[in-house]
Parts: sequence; structure tokens; C-alpha cells
Amino acid sequence: MTRWDTAPYSLRQLQYLVAVAELGGFRRAAEACGVAQPSLSAQIAQVEEVLGIQMFERGARGVRVTAAGARVIERARAVLLASRDLADTARQHSDPLTGTVRIGIIPTVCPYLLPEVAPALRAQLPNLHAVWVEDKTHALLEQIETAELDGAILALDPRVTHLEHAPIGDDPFVLAAAPGHPLAKRSGPASPDVLEGETVFLLEDGHCFRDQALALCGATGAREADLKATGLSTLVQMVGGGCGVTLLPKLAVPVENRRGQLAVRAFKSPAPTRRLILAWRKGSAMKRPLDAMANVIRKRM
Repeated sequence: MTRWDTAPYSLRQLQYLVAVAELGGFRRAAEACGVAQPSLSAQIAQVEEVLGIQMFERGARGVRVTAAGARVIERARAVLLASRDLADTARQHSDPLTGTVRIGIIPTVCPYLLPEVAPALRAQLPNLHAVWVEDKTHALLEQIETAELDGAILALDPRVTHLEHAPIGDDPFVLAAAPGHPLAKRSGPASPDVLEGETVFLLEDGHCFRDQALALCGATGAREADLKATGLSTLVQMVGGGCGVTLLPKLAVPVENRRGQLAVRAFKSPAPTRRLILAWRKGSAMKRPLDAMANVIRKRM
């Protein structure tokens, strides 16, 4: 039989524990939680007394989580996640297309897709308020797991197979170079092997588009340029100046080549392509609004 005993701690106390562990200090945790530091410290001391373990070691270099505390905090995160899902489930039962949805989006998609789809989402799902967060894939995945985000627009790759997702469109790669570059003077779609021996500018580590482009370069014998860019605009400026070539997602071309400084060639079929998805945690109560959002976005791809 299920026991319904009152828990010896509150959700708020669990939030304090997790905040201290993640931020590495009581002062920063108190500021993040909007509470006075003495109050937060007293609440954590109460939990430590009830559970009979020391959660944190306090020292001159800051706060460290004890081995016993790490196990408790791992469970605390799970409880807080279940609590958020419980609230979402109740809200979704009353009206699944009402409320706030927190969505992540990768940098190689955000500036090219969001200005197009945000107005469409507001028009077609007027009672859903989308809060957008731009970040790299690994950071967005962490935020989905901790329920800081309800979902994220990502490129489909092995890191996201544990999530549920809805496809929103395929985004082929294109070859971009200065108009005077030898590869730009050829007509028609390019085969990937034209990259052999070329210097190709790529994004820095952490971008999923870099991983996909790097795989293509490795298969064709291309050389990576010494510069690792933080964004596609840097790649465009470098190759526009005649320094080499780059690969761009087709989605980005209208924005990045708006001044016509690049010659852009498609690749022969089957062209290298990334599949864009809207992904969320398995079993999430936000599945219905996220599916609805994916349907709107898909029509704008």
C-alpha cells in the first residue's frame, strides 16, 4: 500500500539544495532563488538535520557537495522535475494550447528561422507564449533534462535519440566562396569531392553544424582553416574576402548573403543535409503544444 506520510522537507528546500550545488555558493544561490542568505542557510541546515547527513563542505575556496549530498541532490533534481511535470499535466488537461512554453534553438538556426516563425506562432497559437533561448546543442540538452526548457529546435544527431521529437524540415548544405574563386566559376551543382585540397572555414567546437561539415570535409580530403569561428557571419566574411571556402546551411543564405558577396552552389543529389527537429523529454506533458508548434514551423521551412 502506498504511504502518504508528509515529506520531512519542502520543494522549496529541494530547490535551495540544487541551487547551492549548481552555483557553488550560498550567496549566489540565495540571489538566484530570491531569498535572504541566512534564510536559505537555515533551510538547508534543517534538511541536513532531518536527513542526518552533511550536504555541503564549506571552506575558504567555496562550497563543495559531499558524496552523500550528491546522491540526495540527484534525487532532488528528479523530484523537482516530476513536480514541474505534474503542474504541466494539470494545465495541459484544462487547455493544452494555453500558457508559457520554453523553447531552445541552436545558433545556426535561430537568426534565420525565428524571425519567420515567431509571428506565425503568435498568429496561429495566440494563447501560447513562447520564451526562446539560443544556445549550443549540449547546453540545450542539459536544460531539457533539468526541465529548464520544455523543448528545443535542434539538428537530428545521435545525441538527441533519447528525446521525443517532431521533424520540422530538411536543411541542405551549400558551398560558398568569393565570386572570383575557381569553385565559384563553375556552373551547376557541385559534387563533394570538389573540396579536395581546399581550405574550408568551419565553426568552433560545440556547434552541431561544425560536426556535420567536418565529417564531409574529412571524407573529401579538404583542409580545415586555422580560424574556428563563433558564428556563420564570420565564415561569410572570411570567404567573401577570398580566403577560402565554407559550407553554409541553405536556411542561412538569404540573410548571410544579402549583400551578394558570395557565390553559392548547391551540391549534387543526394546533397549533404541536416534534419531539423523540435525535441522534448519523453513523457513530457508539453507534447501537445510542442507538436502544434512543430506543425506551424514546418509550414514555414
